[in-house]
Amino acid sequence: MGGLLRTVVMVGMPGAGKTAVGTATARRLGVPFRDSDAEIERAARRTIAEIFEREGEPFFRERETAVLRRILSEPPCILSTGGGAYLQARNREAIRAEGVALWLRAELDLLWSRVRHKTTRPLLRTADPRATLAELARAREPFYAEAEIVVDSLPDLTVDQMAGRVAAALKAHPGVIEGPRA
Repeated sequence: MGGLLRTVVMVGMPGAGKTAVGTATARRLGVPFRDSDAEIERAARRTIAEIFEREGEPFFRERETAVLRRILSEPPCILSTGGGAYLQARNREAIRAEGVALWLRAELDLLWSRVRHKTTRPLLRTADPRATLAELARAREPFYAEAEIVVDSLPDLTVDQMAGRVAAALKAHPGVIEGPRA
């Protein structure tokens, strides 16, 4: 199997599996994996939640765009992004120009089952986090639907099985992986 021709940017809701499935897909394809939130945290020397609390969401979104553009300019990889990264037109345009977006689409019940016990999601620190998650999904899905590739995240599949589905979708999409298409 050949390498990546373009960076694959994993987009989707918190809990869709962007980091876990992205890591497993990168391992399966033998390519680097990067996480934009981890890179932002490393550069800022604080957590995403701390950045939101101290500097606010607009500051965080500026850092997110800068990191995304930098990674897109570097050798291709599998890149996991925060759930809000793909909502900004400038980020979607940069991804379209330099990479390919892959939406890990997941039903609300699956998302909720994965995020309900996590305290690291600043946007879900509300009185009714499940309703907040549902509203975020309604607002964001039209943007995620602009992704060139869509793979459904299914609750009965393991991370490795999901990585297999993602790898197959990447092989079937022209101009993403070197070599013959599956």
